[in-house]
Amino acid sequence: MSDKKYIIVLGDGMADEPIEELGGKTPLAYASTPAMDRLSKLSQVGLVHTIPEGMKPGSDTANLSVLGYDPKLYYSGRSPLEALSIGVPMKDTDVALRCNIVTLSEEDVPFEERTIIDHSSGEISTEDCAVLLEAVKKELQSKTYQFYVGTSYRHCLIWNHGSVIELSQPHDVLGQVIGQYLPADENLLYMMKRSYEILVNHPINIERKKQGLNPANCCWFWGAGTKPMLSSFQEKTGKKGMMVSAVDLLKGIAVGAGMGVAKVEGANGGLHTNYEGKVQAALDALRNGYDFVYIHVEAPDEMGHQGSVERKVQAIEYLDQRVIEPLTKALDQDKVPYRLLVMPDHPTPIRVRTHTAKSVPYLLYDSADLSKESWQYNEKEAKESGNFIPLGHTIIDKLFEK
Repeated sequence: MSDKKYIIVLGDGMADEPIEELGGKTPLAYASTPAMDRLSKLSQVGLVHTIPEGMKPGSDTANLSVLGYDPKLYYSGRSPLEALSIGVPMKDTDVALRCNIVTLSEEDVPFEERTIIDHSSGEISTEDCAVLLEAVKKELQSKTYQFYVGTSYRHCLIWNHGSVIELSQPHDVLGQVIGQYLPADENLLYMMKRSYEILVNHPINIERKKQGLNPANCCWFWGAGTKPMLSSFQEKTGKKGMMVSAVDLLKGIAVGAGMGVAKVEGANGGLHTNYEGKVQAALDALRNGYDFVYIHVEAPDEMGHQGSVERKVQAIEYLDQRVIEPLTKALDQDKVPYRLLVMPDHPTPIRVRTHTAKSVPYLLYDSADLSKESWQYNEKEAKESGNFIPLGHTIIDKLFEK
């Protein structure tokens, strides 16, 4: 194996702000990250701006950027990318919407006065959520509205001859009364209200509440968009690429770009995902003809949305110890030259529990260039380095430099 290999390890939402209970450090600076600490001394560290001016900060726009697709040219909505992943046959006239099954408060008040408690329904399993979605489908599915099962709480609604309308992201309004964030479209609003009535006393949710878990009691629609048109990643870069992710959005981007998509048993997008399986899938791809792998880890983002400092730190430590350390160790043992880019797609600060558009720190390591550096890999030192990439979709060119 003599040809150089290229890897991106993407810690979704990993960047943050200084937090008082961490001694004024960010979770990335506070976490115990021996693998990244070792690499940072041999790497270029800097900041990259992944969200184009005027666009909403999201994993959709940001990950397109990281993969080299300018969102201003290629972005047609989040849900259509996820639809690609789960094999939904989209027509040019279709509009795809994300259908989260969320947790709303259950006090005796009108629907509009309920509060959204959890956008992920306690990271409910795909198996349980599929049963709940089936109950919704039995009553609400029609020729106009078709529901499709995704992963965990993340599902898809296809609206035949639909409209790309403005809809609120549930993770942006956690803890708030939902009235002002509900769809203006009467049919979507009706389906949300009716889904709550169908799900609130479903046996699965009764059992979840007995166990102290958040019930998955309402469909929430957002992320509307039309069929995406991405150019081939291999034609664009000359590299044969593989996506390793539990998240339908990332799988969908890969499908749209003609990349391979790894199947990893037990990869669920949560804190306790199959990290080791992801590493093995990446190594298998690199050892079997792929030039490039994109290892996406969702956990830091989910913990940011949950507002848990402790679990976000743990997610970053897992990324370091269970992904980066074994991955680089194996590549070094293979004696294959490689370049590794470690970065988040966007910040998901604990303070706001949602995405922001600030620049994020990157670490770029080349196994053939072991020049000594003095930087640690965190937000503060990345800024102090003076290295800055203003257009996020160009960072992959930096990875692929000779």
